[in-house]
Amino acid sequence: MKITAIHLYAIHLPLNEPFVISYESYHHMPSVIVKIETDEGITGYGEGVADEHVTGESWEGVFYIIKNILGPALLGKNPMEIEKIHDLMNQTIYTAPTAKAAIDIACFDIMGKKLQQPVYQLIGGRYHKEFSITHVLSIGEPEKLAKEAALMVEKGYRSFKMKVGTNVREDVERIKAVRAEVGPEITIRVDVNQGWKNSATTLAALNQLHDQQIDWVEQPLVADDIDGMVEVKSKTSIPLMIDEGLKGTREMREIVQKRAADKVNIKLMKCGGIYPAVKLAHQAELAGIECQIGSMVESSVGSAAGFHVAFSKKIITSVELTGPLKFSKDIGELESAYDVPFIRLTENPGLGININEEALRELTLFSDVVQ
Repeated sequence: MKITAIHLYAIHLPLNEPFVISYESYHHMPSVIVKIETDEGITGYGEGVADEHVTGESWEGVFYIIKNILGPALLGKNPMEIEKIHDLMNQTIYTAPTAKAAIDIACFDIMGKKLQQPVYQLIGGRYHKEFSITHVLSIGEPEKLAKEAALMVEKGYRSFKMKVGTNVREDVERIKAVRAEVGPEITIRVDVNQGWKNSATTLAALNQLHDQQIDWVEQPLVADDIDGMVEVKSKTSIPLMIDEGLKGTREMREIVQKRAADKVNIKLMKCGGIYPAVKLAHQAELAGIECQIGSMVESSVGSAAGFHVAFSKKIITSVELTGPLKFSKDIGELESAYDVPFIRLTENPGLGININEEALRELTLFSDVVQ
């Protein structure tokens, strides 16, 4: 099998409401959709959602890299040979994980369709039957967040991820307001997105949250401050998760060696796709560090890829892949797999996603093809 063409679609995915985190407010999610064609007539879809603050890539940059650098190098190559595909991509350009993830995901979609198996069967087989869906609360006023949380509990949600990272006083008020509203039985996780910056500020915040039954606090410090995470972890009983501080195997090795976190958040867009994500999960498992599969708020394509990794690994104990629930228009139908409070995957081959070509055309701002 050989790659004969790579189609690129730069799209904007419309959000139902703004998505607000510590360093940005999003009114839509910019995404690059990849469609790889082969000489056997099998087509695979991939997705790259960049985040300049995390991987250093932009939406336009991902499109350019695939069109002008990765795409030409991959023509004529066998998408089934995923180790070679990644080796070639790594030799062709340094880092660029989001661009590589889009290619990787499309190749796995092709592999699954070729073998008539869902992707999770190609990377270890299905381990989990289902995952709980965690509702993400964007940064907002405490009263508004409490009302939203109460509404979501009525709809069946049993866990929340709260986006914070403005200043400690306001963040603590937000968290306490939601806890007071939903009661002690509902899970609350806190994602700071590097907003507390250093260990001193983080410890001041955690000291005010020790009685709030926080499941874990995610990435309170700037991404590269692994030693700061070690300090915080040694001085608090609240579990810590590293997200932006984990990109690839080098960071995972340092996290493991220094015991810098209780949990890690693996994202396909940070590490380069399904194949590297599996490697990270294996590294974490050797150290007994539980993993989450997160996202950059991707469409059904990227979200499905993340779910296939999550469902195949015992060490992956939670997911945060709610993009399809946040969009007013998507290019796939993964939303139908969300059955609050659970997500369940089908046994369809490849990613298991049928692409709505009309929606893809409507959302496309510019496109190109490498052939």
